[in-house]
Amino acid sequence: MTDKKDRKKRDKSVVREYFELIAETAVFVFFVMTFVVQAFQIPTGSMEPTLLVGDFLLVNKLVYANTISPIEEIILPRRNIQRKDIIVFNWPNDLTKDFVKRAIGLPGEKLEIKNKQVYINDRPLEEKYKVHSDSDIRSANDAANYSNDSRDNFGPVIVPEGHIFAMGDNRDNSDDSRFWGFLPLNNLKGRPWLIYFSYQAERDAYQKTGFGDRLKKMVNFLPKARWRRILKVIR
Repeated sequence: MTDKKDRKKRDKSVVREYFELIAETAVFVFFVMTFVVQAFQIPTGSMEPTLLVGDFLLVNKLVYANTISPIEEIILPRRNIQRKDIIVFNWPNDLTKDFVKRAIGLPGEKLEIKNKQVYINDRPLEEKYKVHSDSDIRSANDAANYSNDSRDNFGPVIVPEGHIFAMGDNRDNSDDSRFWGFLPLNNLKGRPWLIYFSYQAERDAYQKTGFGDRLKKMVNFLPKARWRRILKVIR
């Protein structure tokens, strides 16, 4: 009888330890996903060739986090946004949508686009990461109105304090600050850090949300995986 009681106590102890471990792990994962990193999927080709449709990213949420005390400035691994940083943010026209672009113009700077060439404070900006898929150059009648004609010629404008000018690397196929205006720094969610998975997704896959479409995506995950992109650090 004593052996049975001891065995039951040991079994209960093991179950309790497993439960505590699962609970602690769940709390840790919740904390990390809430305050440290966020999973994000690339739905469109606006950042090609840097980021591809079907890339799954881990986003560093601490890098641009606002701090309250000087101690947080020292402890938290944060820094101010820099030109050419790839950023994830809430789209100003609809805060429920996340966009990913690149920071081009910083607060207080003069920005102008002439025949697809970006100028910062009247100096041409070197951008080895960008691509142009359309050789046509659109002439803007009024570049400050954020119309479709402002794609290749824009400004000059002064980036307001507390804002940045964001653009996609796929320069001729990107919905960015040329069309919807300056991005408030308060909208920043973080900086992409790592591609943890990637597969060759359909261009409009993000618009297909039915059960059959979701099942098709799951089936295609491994056969269409881009293995060379997995665990790639984003720069």
